[in-house]
Amino acid sequence: MDSANQNSKAWDKKVEDGSRYTQAVSREMIAKSKSGEWEITVTTEKAVPRDWFPKTLSGLKVLCLASGGGQQGPILAAAGAEVTVTDISEKQLQQDEMVANRDGLTLNTVQGDMSDLSDFEDQYFDMVVNPVLNLFVNDVRTVWNEIARVLKDKGVLIAGFTNPLLWIFDDEQEREGILDVQHSIPSCTLDYLPEDNIADYIHSDQTIEYAHTLEDQMQGQIDAGFAITGFYEDDFGGSRILDKYIKTFIATRAVKYTIS
Repeated sequence: MDSANQNSKAWDKKVEDGSRYTQAVSREMIAKSKSGEWEITVTTEKAVPRDWFPKTLSGLKVLCLASGGGQQGPILAAAGAEVTVTDISEKQLQQDEMVANRDGLTLNTVQGDMSDLSDFEDQYFDMVVNPVLNLFVNDVRTVWNEIARVLKDKGVLIAGFTNPLLWIFDDEQEREGILDVQHSIPSCTLDYLPEDNIADYIHSDQTIEYAHTLEDQMQGQIDAGFAITGFYEDDFGGSRILDKYIKTFIATRAVKYTIS
């Protein structure tokens, strides 16, 4: 199964449907960002702490990875960074381009898979911002390794990802208030479906998602050459029953160190 192509089409459809994570930021938010009053999210609700960023973003080369939708990239560009946004969805990138044209911002967009950053030179970026989207790739360790390659020494990675406990419950029942443990970790969306339902699922242009272990998420960063220097958790803002019991999203700040 070509999950990259499937997820590209699925996210294009999400843009057409107006999904939350495809809605571009407003003119007002860009104006505030230009004046120094800015924030971004890489999880669901909480803003990334400002002290995870340098005091000034002016001239900072930032890769917003799998981060289309006209959200993080335009805000960081308005705050002074030299931003490149890459995403698997062409229509998500069009949201960033729309905001840039609307508000006079300079940013670069590149369509591509977060598992393959061969469009970018080694040690080019000062910072990589990666929201909760590595659930759309099978091998998350490849993503961490690619990020490490394109980051400069002492470059910063700010990443969001899911707590794997989110995946062990049947999603439809959880949304109805029933916590029924059904799935193992690691696993994939298609593993949860009866075999005769898989073709219909794919043809309906829905995303294929992967539940990664915490070891691959955390130790995977460390093995790629990162030291984790910041951590927080997030949830659905009280809209899901799981919020009563545990935070289901994680954000980390990590610094790349090149060992000679």
